[in-house]
Amino acid sequence: MDPSLTHQTIALAGLAQSVHLVQQIAQRGRADDEAMAPVIGSVLMVDAENIEAVYGGLVGLKLGFRTLIQQLSEPRQVDPELARYASTLLFLERELLKRPPMIEVMGAAILEAVQARDDTGTLLDGQVLAAMARGYLATISTLKPKVIVSGEQRFLAEAHHADRIRALLLAGIRSALLWRQAGGSRWKILFIRGRIRSEAERIMKGL
Repeated sequence: MDPSLTHQTIALAGLAQSVHLVQQIAQRGRADDEAMAPVIGSVLMVDAENIEAVYGGLVGLKLGFRTLIQQLSEPRQVDPELARYASTLLFLERELLKRPPMIEVMGAAILEAVQARDDTGTLLDGQVLAAMARGYLATISTLKPKVIVSGEQRFLAEAHHADRIRALLLAGIRSALLWRQAGGSRWKILFIRGRIRSEAERIMKGL
């Protein structure tokens, strides 16, 4: 077993889960809290022992592993919208790292979200998600290309849903960072997609 491949696969599962949940909220106005918690929590986990701990274990990433396996299967099974979201976030993560002042703004927003979580005792509290959304708007949202989320306008226009979508996009950036730190790159997925898919299937069997 290649530890770096395992870590890369876990990070991509986190990214896949984040964008899948963005799509669910945008199209249906709802998403599973149990699936949201691991990826939202990953943004606020600033001192984890390993990549599994960032997400609070791997069981909570089942949706992400399933989505990743599907996205790396035959072309007819690929959801182009999810692929577009993920590809854009992988690019924007690199753009963010070129801007230290923006990283400081992001850090302050994350600390605000951590404080809100501690005050409310609830990870998915509206105050937590709003703080994360503000961090996204002040940083990632100012970069190009923008993540254009497609869905029902009645859901996209509602503040509660908009906050959740932006918080999940920020979670996607967190996973993109973990992917890069594990040795991944935006183009590497194209060259080792088969190995990543096999590793995701192996991990899923153990969950």
